[in-house]
Amino acid sequence: MDDLSKRPASPQHFTLVHQLRRRVRIVAPTLRRDLERTYAAEILLRKHKAVRQVRAVPELGSLAIDFDPAQLPREKLLLVLDRLIGNLGSGPRTSLAAAETFDLSGPSHDYTLGVEGMTCASCALLVEMMLRRDPRIERATVNFATETAAIRGKLDKEALVALIDRWGYSAIPLGSLAQRKVMLEREERRLTEARRRFFWSAVLSAPAIAIGMAMPHGRIFHWVELALTAPVVCWAAAPFFAKAWKLAKQRSANMDTLVALGSGAAYGYSIIALLTRQRELYFEAAAGIVTFVLLGRFLEEKARGRAQQAIRSLIDLQPLTANILRDGVEHVVPIDDVVVGDLMLIRPGDKIPTDGMVIEGLSTVNEAMVTGESLPVVKEPGQRVIGGCVNGAGAMKVRVTAVGAETVLAGIVNMVDQAQATKLPIQKTVDRVSAVFVPGVMVISGLTFAGWLAVGAGVGTAFSNAIAVLLIACPCALGLATPAAIMVGTGQAAKRGVFIRNGETLESASRLRAVIFDKTGTLTEGQPHVVDFINQSTLSDRELLAIAASAETNSEHFLGQAVLAYAREQDAPVYEAKDFIAVPGRGIRAKVKRREVILGNAEWLTEQGVSLESWESVAESLAGAGKTPVYCALGGRAVAVFGIADKARDNAPQAIAELHRMGVRTLLVTGDVAAAAHYIADWVGIDEVVAHARPERKLEIVHELQREGDLVGMIGDGINDAPALAAADVGFAIGSGTDIAMETADMTLVHGDITKVAEAMGLSRDTLRIIHQNLFWAFAYNTVAIPVAAFGRLSPMIASAAMALSSVSVVVNSLRLQRR
Repeated sequence: MDDLSKRPASPQHFTLVHQLRRRVRIVAPTLRRDLERTYAAEILLRKHKAVRQVRAVPELGSLAIDFDPAQLPREKLLLVLDRLIGNLGSGPRTSLAAAETFDLSGPSHDYTLGVEGMTCASCALLVEMMLRRDPRIERATVNFATETAAIRGKLDKEALVALIDRWGYSAIPLGSLAQRKVMLEREERRLTEARRRFFWSAVLSAPAIAIGMAMPHGRIFHWVELALTAPVVCWAAAPFFAKAWKLAKQRSANMDTLVALGSGAAYGYSIIALLTRQRELYFEAAAGIVTFVLLGRFLEEKARGRAQQAIRSLIDLQPLTANILRDGVEHVVPIDDVVVGDLMLIRPGDKIPTDGMVIEGLSTVNEAMVTGESLPVVKEPGQRVIGGCVNGAGAMKVRVTAVGAETVLAGIVNMVDQAQATKLPIQKTVDRVSAVFVPGVMVISGLTFAGWLAVGAGVGTAFSNAIAVLLIACPCALGLATPAAIMVGTGQAAKRGVFIRNGETLESASRLRAVIFDKTGTLTEGQPHVVDFINQSTLSDRELLAIAASAETNSEHFLGQAVLAYAREQDAPVYEAKDFIAVPGRGIRAKVKRREVILGNAEWLTEQGVSLESWESVAESLAGAGKTPVYCALGGRAVAVFGIADKARDNAPQAIAELHRMGVRTLLVTGDVAAAAHYIADWVGIDEVVAHARPERKLEIVHELQREGDLVGMIGDGINDAPALAAADVGFAIGSGTDIAMETADMTLVHGDITKVAEAMGLSRDTLRIIHQNLFWAFAYNTVAIPVAAFGRLSPMIASAAMALSSVSVVVNSLRLQRR
């Protein structure tokens, strides 16, 4: 290496794709697909003391080099690379000045795009691989079942769309529900087109197949076969040939390549045989191949449409227009033209176009479609409404607070999308198999042809068996096995009010062995109210209550909100609070009317230097009755205690019992006092209780259970639960809880029904069972079918029919989850 760097300068033998201070990646045409030269370059580079790491990709002729710029300046490294690659062999020379460079210093962005033009699961794998090769893209997942791509990278949306379009596919931004509706409409048109192509292909192929099976001697019948099958191969099969050609130019292949090779070879061979007056013709086989594959694609499109019904029903909730009041005049505008701050008029029976806050009017709103809550919810001024829900008998004026991708409904759709697009660990293994499957099948087909010729068979027989091998292989079934089941499973969960953030959660939820419950707002209804108020200060009850409530004004905690609600019921005034500090799971501190006010549990007040010795008996009495004591101190002295009660959820005992029947260990871990915690635990049926648990203690318990070998679920609703929710193998957030809890969790129980935890676990187990069934049959099919075809036991037509049906069977098997 050092010797190379001393040679005279020469033109660049490579293209610099991107560079950082300590890393460069180059593409050298002379190394592309040349294993020996690429690895020779890697070995020589590694010998240099300044080179830390080298990663070679022979398929691309790519080398990524991590180096120490202090020992080897970038300019010298480029010179070394130029001499090294030139020494290994001459090739096209690219000027460094003309090299394509990318700015990788900007922020990363997340995109969800629709991808049109994918005809099978191997298409999705190809797009994903091509995306990951771009240095600007950090992460890419493409799902054929949902026809979506989830991408994170340092490029804008327009560049990303152009990148995908370059490979022969169409990318569609999915930033709003309206754009998603456009994609669904396109899918319906594609289904209609698939039906039309199959219909005419079948009409023309049927008589050709009949003639081929009858094997008449008259040459006129052979010319009739040619005429009948020409539209099938040249028109109906045109998308297969177009896609195969585009992939060939990218040096890639997929299932379209196999179909194009099989049908094209059969048809081309038959034309030559017809013109040279040979008897072995395969016109009917070429047409039959196309017809059966088109039938499979049509049935697959139809089945995938059914599997996406959950997403479709959510998107259909949003109306296309909104009634907007501007300067007192009503205007009907498209939903995409609505902006934050607009005033909407909602009439009785209307669907609410987008999220907003009621400004005027009183009505009830049916939120069951979004939250699963069956009873209509009363909406009055100051309350929020969710887009897509149905208004009741009253009229309302609503101020728009969110539009497009920021709405609750769009967030739910995006969450379901992300879950459906996620790949389980088992799917990543399948992808690696599928990536080499098509080239492998082409090699086996060639060996089959050569093998039959070697044993003395005729060219026609060898050719027929080689074509059958091409057609019987089905990476589509392998590629669809996991995403089809995930798509249906997550869709079914969404219909039940359980929104899953990612597909891995499905796999983890099926194997949970311990579930930790928070108390307030999780096992209880989250609507605590003050039952007792004991005041030992010199202030009147109303004045002390006003000071305590004022301090709690900025608190998000249920108990603080209960104190504030109690003050309002007692018509106590609310003052301005300053220097507010909240410690999750402990309490708050603030200044009200120049007094320092401390409210919270015993640990918090003791930590603040407040003595509670005189309050111990009172607190024990309250806790023994299932009430949570909240202390209040003024000027460093405890002056009052609130006894706050929160009713256990009616379905909590049922939820715990169901988990116990599934063999799941349950624990109640709460920051509340022990007596109140045991009171609720006894009511719902939980035996293990940890009280006085701060957020860090909840996190420790999750880790302790995981060290014991258990997969752990955590259910909570508050900021104090967020660390444990994030650390748990599966975090369940209560939909009515804080935003940070829902952002941290893996699953959201939209309307707080904790019986859905067991239901989600059951659905997860069913989904994994379906995935394993799909993979078993897909692998079994290929393991048996390819040798059978190679040994001449399948005709090309039967092989193409079996290939098409294998993909359809995987999707249909996944749809069984809809009956759960």
